[in-house]
Amino acid sequence: MRIVLADFMSLDGVVQAPGGPGEDTDGGFAHGGWVGPFFDDQVIGGAFDEALGKADALLFGRRTWTAMAAAWPGRAGDPFADRMNALPKYVVSAGLAESELSWNNTTLVPGGQALARVRELRAAEGGDVVVLGSSLLARTLVSEGLVDELRLMVMPVLLGGGKRIFPEDGGPRTLELVSTATNDKSAAVHVYRTVGQG
Repeated sequence: MRIVLADFMSLDGVVQAPGGPGEDTDGGFAHGGWVGPFFDDQVIGGAFDEALGKADALLFGRRTWTAMAAAWPGRAGDPFADRMNALPKYVVSAGLAESELSWNNTTLVPGGQALARVRELRAAEGGDVVVLGSSLLARTLVSEGLVDELRLMVMPVLLGGGKRIFPEDGGPRTLELVSTATNDKSAAVHVYRTVGQG
């Protein structure tokens, strides 16, 4: 299976709270919902549809899973929502309990077992394991060389600070551009594959 990161990103690399004001205010972040003005169904929405169409599982950090688990189960009847709800889901957390896994098809991965479990998934047969948001988890996976593809939906805005998914450890990581598409709001989808990892 391939590990695919799918992230909304500002031009200065911020991925924090793309969906709404209350989504993630850590560090005093006050720009939640910054994706909205640049979103379109065809290019940006289409990038998510394509990623989900190739997914055999979803992988989340605790905060992102909690937000998604509160939103998606109630949207049954929409093809995108139905796919999200049907897919197997993994949530990495040191604090969640099995009894809190309210979203169907969710498996808890204890924080200390995350890297080993991701390595097992990569070695298994199947389609993609798509990581949606989950900045800390995504950053860890990039650091450990466990990401096969990055699907970055880059919005034409500078946020000046916030959570990022790229390590700052001084280590170079080579990527190959697979495709790019731009919408009429100057937002772009760039798909990269990692080179020489794994």
